[in-house]
Amino acid sequence: MTDGDAPLDRLRDTILFTDFDRVDMRVGRVVRVDAFPQARKPSLKLEIDFGPFGIRRSSAQIAHHDPVALVGRLVIAVVNFPPRQIGPFMSEVLVLGVPDEAGRVTLLEPQLPVPLGGRVF
Repeated sequence: MTDGDAPLDRLRDTILFTDFDRVDMRVGRVVRVDAFPQARKPSLKLEIDFGPFGIRRSSAQIAHHDPVALVGRLVIAVVNFPPRQIGPFMSEVLVLGVPDEAGRVTLLEPQLPVPLGGRVF
């Protein structure tokens, strides 16, 4: 059984709202996508514009996505994790997504236009 089909009471340990509130998730727009052949798992390097919070970089295991189609897309990312070294690349944010049955990640994104840097809550 995976987390995707576990009963709700068995998903994760219960946390307090203050724990959740510490996770800073923001909306950004992908402005650049590059191949990342040095990554152990198929990945792309993203540059994401978070408006007033600037441009941040992320390594994302989404190599099955068309890089050209990703440019201009809104995404949601955790922006307050410490930077993480992924091979020769420093990943600054964690782009959020959900894997399908084949393991391909569908990125989380707003359904309507929203301001860059908007906080998810």
